[in-house]
Amino acid sequence: MITPTVTRMTALIEPAKEPSSAFSNRPPITWARGLNISFRSLHLGVSGVLVGGHVFDVPREQLLLWLVLTIATGIALVGLESWPRWRWWHESRGLMTVCKVLLMMAIPWLWPVRVGALAAIIGIASIGSHMPARYRYYSWVERSLPSYPHGGPST
Repeated sequence: MITPTVTRMTALIEPAKEPSSAFSNRPPITWARGLNISFRSLHLGVSGVLVGGHVFDVPREQLLLWLVLTIATGIALVGLESWPRWRWWHESRGLMTVCKVLLMMAIPWLWPVRVGALAAIIGIASIGSHMPARYRYYSWVERSLPSYPHGGPST
């Protein structure tokens, strides 16, 4: 006979089952969140050095490493965010990120207006990170929001 105590104990031992949904197709990766936080922190640090260097007119040669590190950590974040859901690429957050990366990669050719370009990148990043989910997760290809189990992120 199974008692309520045994049922509760079994629930503590068994791994939680993910709700089935078209949106939950990502395999569980326990280290993904830590990796994302690490790369995001590194990205904020190196991009802060890069922007500060441009604002204070540090010589171009000294900023090249920080530009490369900013682009590299940004691309790593793109990989972490988009894998394996390709929908990210046509959601507002993905499109805004692509715009930021392309603008960052154009900095060597936008040298005379680089501080303004970097300010625009910071503006895009801030708006993209803080806009309501109904805009951030909107797919411009599907013209819809994804369906989330248990309601999903707040709108």
